Amino acid sequence: MEVDPDKKLSMVSSRPGVYIMKNARGKVVYVGKAGNLHKRISSYFMRPAQQDNKTKALVDKISTFETIITKTEKEALILESTLIKQYKPRYNVVLKDDKRYPCLRLNINQSYPSLSIVRKINKNGSIYFGPFTSSQAVRQTLNIINKTFKLRKCKTKEFKNRSRPCLNFQIKACLAPCCLNVDKNAYNKIVKEVTQFLKGKTPKLINRIKKEMSIAAEALEFERAAALRDKMSALEKTLEKQVVVATDFIDRDILGIAGTDKSSLITLLFIRGGCLLGMRHFSFSETMSTNAELIGSFIRQYYEKSPFIPKEILVPISIENTYLLEDWLQSIKGKKVNIIHPKQGKKVRLIKMASLNAENRLKEQIASLADESDLLVRLQRRLKMDRVPKRIECFDNSNISGKEPVAGMVVFEQAKPKKSSYRKYKIKGVFKPDDYACMYEVLKRRYAKRKTVMLYPDALLVDGGKGQLNIAATVIKELKLEGKFSIIGIAKKDKKKGEITDKIYLPGRVNPIDFSREGDLLLFLQRIRDEAHRFAISFHRKRRGKASLHSVLDTIPSVGKKRKAILLKHFKSIKKIQVATIEQLSALPGISHDVARAVKSALK
Repeated sequence: MEVDPDKKLSMVSSRPGVYIMKNARGKVVYVGKAGNLHKRISSYFMRPAQQDNKTKALVDKISTFETIITKTEKEALILESTLIKQYKPRYNVVLKDDKRYPCLRLNINQSYPSLSIVRKINKNGSIYFGPFTSSQAVRQTLNIINKTFKLRKCKTKEFKNRSRPCLNFQIKACLAPCCLNVDKNAYNKIVKEVTQFLKGKTPKLINRIKKEMSIAAEALEFERAAALRDKMSALEKTLEKQVVVATDFIDRDILGIAGTDKSSLITLLFIRGGCLLGMRHFSFSETMSTNAELIGSFIRQYYEKSPFIPKEILVPISIENTYLLEDWLQSIKGKKVNIIHPKQGKKVRLIKMASLNAENRLKEQIASLADESDLLVRLQRRLKMDRVPKRIECFDNSNISGKEPVAGMVVFEQAKPKKSSYRKYKIKGVFKPDDYACMYEVLKRRYAKRKTVMLYPDALLVDGGKGQLNIAATVIKELKLEGKFSIIGIAKKDKKKGEITDKIYLPGRVNPIDFSREGDLLLFLQRIRDEAHRFAISFHRKRRGKASLHSVLDTIPSVGKKRKAILLKHFKSIKKIQVATIEQLSALPGISHDVARAVKSALK
């Protein structure tokens, strides 16, 4: 370490602020806040005997630090959050956005609001419910709502263009506001019921429907009473499947935590109206935070983007500056939010439930990592590699008769796809169907880059067998990268020759590798190959679609970029432009009768 604690700490202020720790290369590795900067930073540089192993190992990687003094701890809290977003330090708690969980969106800005499944939350006035643990869970919930409540089912585009009610109206599952004059007050009543249901207020909703059913029966409105009875029955069946964990019917989130020296995991239980509605797990590797700091950081980052903040958040450990977090949460929710560390009673039982689930999930993850590590070690041994293939890159080409040739690179790290490292390549120097030339170009472009620009893999997997393998070996030799990483070729089985499995080839070896009883290794390499194939094909389809669109409209001399944009914005597709009349075309701004005739002629 380059930090001289005695000299550097003597100049650190005791006022509140933020500290930024950097490694020897000047990269920010950790950002923290403190009410007393001097006291907090001093705790990192105490005698090694007083530090736990994790803190000691991480502090050894710090070369220097900086401090930013703020007026108040609240300012430090906000600044810390901003800097973490900016630098994404390695040893901070950073919630990743690589997996957006599905939510239900109720668009109350529409005349007749509808529910839709989304994965991105926008501040557009809509109400969001969730997140749900999986796409299956959110679809099951939406199906229950569609069967029980008469909300409109058609999308906004269909809603505007529909000329007569659909099948949902015929089976009495929708009021058909797309075509019929539906009373908005009656529809809004249904919207309120759906909102109650999604907020976990099902018991209250059932009681209200029960009263309405009795009133309808007394008024001899038997058909309406029967409909209310069916709705109540459906809701009661849904309620039976929910696990009641609290009898006070308060909305609350429960946090549980488990960890080892290398990783930590937070489990979040969603309690709505006393019922356990769902659970999510969040994993964090290598962090300098204590459990209390980890919980505090998690709360700040998670609830900043959450569609719903409950009345209570139960935490498994006391966290400092609770009042600051409560004040911050209140500014978002608009109502008081309590962060509670229970010491006794029923709430302690809820904390234990969350912590037990966190421990079980962490054990499963550790076991899974062990299996994946074992698979990679066995693959190294079977293919006689110099090192364990922790990072594997695979390439595949895609084109149709040489048109719009592209290539895709996928990356697997620790036996899992790392989509942030995937790359797309437009083939520039090949103008005819030639897979070997395409592979040569893309490999040359990829590995001509220095290792400092993009990490080299431990293994390169190419799809196509011996021919593609030889191309890869040639490129690696030309770039003088022999020995830097292993090269593997994978070829599909030839059914005509009676082959029953795909083949794996290595440079300098005539016969394919025999995996015999280790078939899972072959399946793993096939999985990587298939992912590269899928990625390359999807990129090629996208390019081909753009090319076909370009070739149709851009061949019309009188249609430039502006007119093209106007046509596509209004009609949405080439097919709809084709069927449009000259009058419909010329009604658009900038489209004269002559231009409309030219468009119709070109699209015949």
